[in-house]
Amino acid sequence: MTERKPPGASFESWVDRQIREAEARGEFAGLPGAGKPLSDGADTPYDELWWVKQKMAREGLSVLPPTLALRKEAEDALAAAYKAPSEGAVRRIVTEINVKIRDMMLRPPPGPPLGLKPYDVDDVVGEWREARAEQA
Repeated sequence: MTERKPPGASFESWVDRQIREAEARGEFAGLPGAGKPLSDGADTPYDELWWVKQKMAREGLSVLPPTLALRKEAEDALAAAYKAPSEGAVRRIVTEINVKIRDMMLRPPPGPPLGLKPYDVDDVVGEWREARAEQA
């Protein structure tokens, strides 16, 4: 952590000293992007949220509209249901995602249409049973 600027010291000389000492300790060695050119951004239009988008890309994050996020969650829930260890777990997983699907169906979509309807729990349980029987 850097220390506070001592009273009476000029700001520029204090900052220069901090940088020089950090270089001497090797704190700038091996930084990501060292020796690589900065992108000039001349080929892209100005976007005031450029830094947010770059941070999200670096962190591997994405923000989907709620309906698309629910579609992905429904696919994941169905896959989890097929891998569930018991019929009770299958019913619980499918019932939970059905509640979310019904909730989204009852309110106006803030993004693209949902395009989903609740799963038939008994159909999913039947498919789960068939898959388990084939594995045995």
